[in-house]
Amino acid sequence: MNPILVVDDEQPIRELICLILRPLNREVECAPDGMTASRMLDEKTYDLVLLDVMLPGIDGFSLMPQLTDSGTPVIFLTAKGALTDRVKGLRLGADDYIVKPFEPEELLARVESVLRRTGRGAHLLTAFDVQVEPVSRTVLQNGSPVALAPREFDLLVFLIRNRGIVLHRDVIYERVWGGESETDTRVLDLNIQRLRRKLGWAKHIKTVYRLGYLLEGAG
Repeated sequence: MNPILVVDDEQPIRELICLILRPLNREVECAPDGMTASRMLDEKTYDLVLLDVMLPGIDGFSLMPQLTDSGTPVIFLTAKGALTDRVKGLRLGADDYIVKPFEPEELLARVESVLRRTGRGAHLLTAFDVQVEPVSRTVLQNGSPVALAPREFDLLVFLIRNRGIVLHRDVIYERVWGGESETDTRVLDLNIQRLRRKLGWAKHIKTVYRLGYLLEGAG
């Protein structure tokens, strides 16, 4: 697999994207401006470029001919949310367009979708000693299968895709249970307890007092 390139002039955004992409277990490289990105694209092949539009020097739209010539998939990632900008980016050959501020899970899902669609995807999600295959809904821990109930599996995927991020209870209910009205604290806590027990992750899945849960980002 080739690396993913993140091109954005804001260091906190670059660092956030690298954190969001960790579950893909892919090498991620960064460029702070268009000129640096152009040079890196000349020197190396990338499986995907996450490209801001408003960059110092060479802007994102101006980099598109170089990217289309090499056949590199592109997701525009920018604060420019006007319809004309989105249409321009897609007409220039971008595979997708996501507007800042973005939800981490949405960005990760779109990256996975483009990688899969272009044949560059690594379908496994990894965390600590666990590998998860979302399509086949299988879980391996140190090479051995782990049996999870459907909700436990969905919860595990959501935690891995948001490693290092505090997940509020209402967000977990919405994303994992679809906002079902009967879902309450006891149901969530019970599923968390089961995951901790089945995976031996008592230390990895943290309880954040009065907020929700956090899957450790290291490891």
